[in-house]
Amino acid sequence: MEQFIYLYDSPLGRLRIVADEGRIHQLGFLAPAAPEPDRPFGTSPAITLCCKELDDYFSGRGRIFTVPLALEGSPFRLRVWEELQHIPYGKTISYRQLARRLGDVKCIRAAGSANGRNPVAIIVPCHRVIGSNGSLVGYAGGMERKKWLLEHENRHAHGVRELGL
Repeated sequence: MEQFIYLYDSPLGRLRIVADEGRIHQLGFLAPAAPEPDRPFGTSPAITLCCKELDDYFSGRGRIFTVPLALEGSPFRLRVWEELQHIPYGKTISYRQLARRLGDVKCIRAAGSANGRNPVAIIVPCHRVIGSNGSLVGYAGGMERKKWLLEHENRHAHGVRELGL
């Protein structure tokens, strides 16, 4: 199956999208000095839809992503990533709440680890998981990006300008 890479310029920096014809496999932030991809650049219907939905998201018009995903991981990670997609736009939950939603509060560390290994940033909203005390903790894309994403969603969902974090 042929895969395509597309670089998307977002307000938070460049995003690297990896997809086949119909599904997104990866979406992540690129470091400013990241090397060129090892696969040819290209586009596909999945990338086209993903870019449209990212445009809508960053403009504040889009709150739901419909682009099909091709997530690969252990059954537990897949459950975590599925559960993350049920966190509403503009809302947050704690890692403890995530573990409870998965059915076992004792899996909090494993849930946090799976959250941190999410291969599809923004679309699978791992940035919506925060510490039990309401603090911003852990984000593979960097804490400034996590804060920006949460403030962006909060502003468009509730009309609030900044989070009191």
